[in-house]
Amino acid sequence: MDGSEPVGNKMYALAERLFPICRSITGEGVRQSLQVLKAYIPLDIHEVPSGTAVFDWAVPREWNIREAWVRGPAGDKIIDFRQHNLHVLNYSVPIHRRIGLSELKAHLFTLPEQPELIPYRTSYYQENWGFCLPHRQYEALPEGEYEVYIDSSLEDGHLTFGEYFLPGATEEEVLFSAHICHPSLANDNLSGVSLLTFLARELQQTDRRFSYRFLFIPGTIGSITWLALNEEKTRNISHGLVASLLGDPGGFTYKRSRRGNAVIDRAVEHVLRHSGHPYRVMDFIPYGYDERQFCSPGFNLPVGNLTRSSFGSFPEYHTSADNLDFVRPQHLETSFEVYRKVVEVLEGNFSFRNLNPKCEPQLGKRGLYDAIGGHSDGKAMQMALLWVLNLSDGEHSLLDIAERAGCPFALVQQASRALAGAGLLAPI
Repeated sequence: MDGSEPVGNKMYALAERLFPICRSITGEGVRQSLQVLKAYIPLDIHEVPSGTAVFDWAVPREWNIREAWVRGPAGDKIIDFRQHNLHVLNYSVPIHRRIGLSELKAHLFTLPEQPELIPYRTSYYQENWGFCLPHRQYEALPEGEYEVYIDSSLEDGHLTFGEYFLPGATEEEVLFSAHICHPSLANDNLSGVSLLTFLARELQQTDRRFSYRFLFIPGTIGSITWLALNEEKTRNISHGLVASLLGDPGGFTYKRSRRGNAVIDRAVEHVLRHSGHPYRVMDFIPYGYDERQFCSPGFNLPVGNLTRSSFGSFPEYHTSADNLDFVRPQHLETSFEVYRKVVEVLEGNFSFRNLNPKCEPQLGKRGLYDAIGGHSDGKAMQMALLWVLNLSDGEHSLLDIAERAGCPFALVQQASRALAGAGLLAPI
């Protein structure tokens, strides 16, 4: 990757480009966002017609919006979609009427506990219309007649998603997925979209053991649709992560896959343990982001969810405070480095056989003490060499050894290379 500018700055700049676009689970906002991403990676854009059966669901009608506002009794616009995408209940049907305050209030959404913020609300699968506004403004609305106008359409069209497949040396795949449906929410989930875009760009430049599949999909219905249309491809998925909430200042949170002890679960936990950053690990629950679809019992894929703060755990979540001031380039960059280290563990997690298994080989005559002496922590390197020799019995991978030894994967990997170079190990 071009080192002239920190990757966190580049990720933030992409989020800035995407932030003004009004996205939903379908529609032109998704298409426009995917076209922006296509300038960064060679994305394939797929269109699935409304009404397509996808397991127990059907692809919904396509929603698009052009304008929406509320005029108060004095004739001035008191709520205007052009001022903020969150002002409109996402998937609102069209309307143009004059109504009283009591009827209007039945279609207004606020956060009384956060009176200065606009909430994010949707009505994807039940026809409705509405507006979102700060509770402070709601409480100040005067009696009188209001004019409400929503210029939207809800009609047969398509669900749109982006996919980028990066082939590797094997057909085994690593799946990365990010939801792209939220309008003007920077952490949820422009952070995940931006991170995966630049992770894909970096992997383009590397030798890859695995193949990598990147999905940019609307939440829930997008993953259900992809799984319904690509069931055969899921057989190759060996590891996976759903990327979301990666630009805030919180510590990391990892939600394990349904399997609980898949290699991806162990790899992420290992990286976090040695990252120096605060983190927590939670067991799988069938609620959250698209990992719950990938981990549904009919698929049970090894897919976890790696975030910073977890969903719903921070006051900015699903509000107008989840803006470009809330996410920071340095947090995006730290998240990127964690994801990159997870990839490095997956790519480097080989198994070896000790070619001199009867007692310890003499390391000195093979020049391996030079490897120890040249390391900043000679004792740690010595122990890594001994652990790799002892557990390279054909039954333990390097990740197994790193976990057992309690040392970073990179050190164990370095030790294995030194031992293989000295003729003491052979890959399996």
